[in-house]
Amino acid sequence: MTHLGLVAVVVRDYDEALAFYVDAVGFELREDTPRGDGSRWVVVAPPGSTETALLLARASTPEQLARVGDQTGGRVGLFLNTDDFARDHARMTAAGVRFLEEPRHEAYGSVAVFEDLYGNRWDLVQPR
Repeated sequence: MTHLGLVAVVVRDYDEALAFYVDAVGFELREDTPRGDGSRWVVVAPPGSTETALLLARASTPEQLARVGDQTGGRVGLFLNTDDFARDHARMTAAGVRFLEEPRHEAYGSVAVFEDLYGNRWDLVQPR
């Protein structure tokens, strides 16, 4: 095995999720392919990344819909690394991303928790 390829994030709607992850967070759309059952294969990733990407998976059952925004029980479950914390924090804030705390500087790097449009918690991290 060489790397983790995709991580699925369950969403309510493909287009609203794309607007958030592409326009606000700054990811690029890698694939948006219709499938025969009315769903789509939608993949986004940070620009220039070559390994892990997000699969935006529209909830298709009541159980899945109930998990939208709470896939990790309210804790941070996704970690977005950056090489320029101040730049990306400022850009994301200006684009309407909701940060839950002020940036802090830990032994492992600069970090701030933000929520996606559904409430899933992420860390924006610039490792030391």
